[in-house]
Amino acid sequence: MPGFSGFRYAVLGLGRSGLATCRMLAGSGAEVLAWDESAEARDRAAGTGVTLCDLSPPFAWDDVHALIVSPGIPHLYPKPNAIVAAAMRAGVRLDNDVGLFFTAHGACASPPTVIAVTGSNGKSTTASLINHTLTVSGRSSVLIGNIGRAVFDRDDSTAGEFLVVEISSYQAELARCLEPDVAVFLNLTPDHLDRHGGQGGYFAAKCRLFAGRKLRMAVIGVDEEEGCYLASRIPPDRLVRISAQRDLSQHGDAVFMSDGRLVSGTEVVCDLGAMRGLSGSHNQQNACAAFAALRAAGLTLDQITAGLESFPGLRHRSQIVAEHNGILFVNDSKATNAESAGKALEGHRNIRWIAGGLGKEGGIGGLAGQMGNVRKAYLIGHSGREFALQLGSLPHMLCETMPSAVASAVADARPGDTVLLAPAAASFDQYPDFEVRGDHFIDEVERCLKKG
Repeated sequence: MPGFSGFRYAVLGLGRSGLATCRMLAGSGAEVLAWDESAEARDRAAGTGVTLCDLSPPFAWDDVHALIVSPGIPHLYPKPNAIVAAAMRAGVRLDNDVGLFFTAHGACASPPTVIAVTGSNGKSTTASLINHTLTVSGRSSVLIGNIGRAVFDRDDSTAGEFLVVEISSYQAELARCLEPDVAVFLNLTPDHLDRHGGQGGYFAAKCRLFAGRKLRMAVIGVDEEEGCYLASRIPPDRLVRISAQRDLSQHGDAVFMSDGRLVSGTEVVCDLGAMRGLSGSHNQQNACAAFAALRAAGLTLDQITAGLESFPGLRHRSQIVAEHNGILFVNDSKATNAESAGKALEGHRNIRWIAGGLGKEGGIGGLAGQMGNVRKAYLIGHSGREFALQLGSLPHMLCETMPSAVASAVADARPGDTVLLAPAAASFDQYPDFEVRGDHFIDEVERCLKKG
């Protein structure tokens, strides 16, 4: 890619994004010095031909053009990584793969159209829905970023292609260049506050996506005050407001929900109730955002509706995994905070709720008004006892492990019930990530159903 040849880059963190960045830089003529503080990660990287160099103090930062930092490594709060701190003291610029991606994108003669999606909840579903609809409409589209495929883990872009990029607050905060053509802000709920020095820093990181000079259209969710504030900062001719909760008919080009129907301006576009891949109230905002972004990309109403209708949904996000004897089994392992778990609870009835893991600040205390559909909770993981105290008089059971929770929920469930995994907690106490946790839930459901 253009713009990197002849420079010396240091890359810290050799996971998925770090390795892809090393390959891109080396292939573009740059000198690359790569390091990871994990010996296991270094061994994997060495097997791919990456040049390893210990960047720990007293490494000399002379002639290093930039340090490229992987998203999981703190550069400021709660405390800078020692290598990052040494680079900053030496005056070395910091960047990440997303910043390099937009830098290279701006240097392309015929760059693809970039649609970037951020927000606390729903990023992956919205980005996937946009990519799916572009693809089924016959457009060339690639889904990259925080969703699982690094921005440089792909073939070279072709003229006319769309790139749909999911961007986390970690990525947005550090990227030196952020220049999408269409940018989507879904919502904001407290998350990652230690990494951003509080809620204000978290919001500021996401706002950076909307400051670019190339921005043609901003799609802003206005169901929270932060979204309303951000929308007020965008020129009206480059703004589409969206809402799953408010009637926005006073804004002529807004997209919002009304009685389960998606409305654009004053026109009813479709009824989401029959679209299984977009079930649940939380997916209403995702559908509104995707619709607005796709209209900005030039798709017709018929093309967008066809994409919404055919969208299969994502694994671990309101994923229906089985129906047996009138009992529905739903995997929402991606519900890693109370806000997203609350959306899942609102989307089902007669719930046997499996929750717990590594709880976040506040636990599930804020969900008291959203538990009316819960028959009983089955609590697992590190925060199980804390969650039990916050449930008050709601029936619950301390199960500790997924097999125990699923078996107990299946034994208690009756026709018309929903066995729902919506942990409201991170997975790292028992699992490496939410995907493995969700897969374990699916395996245990299948095992219990086979036993009859």
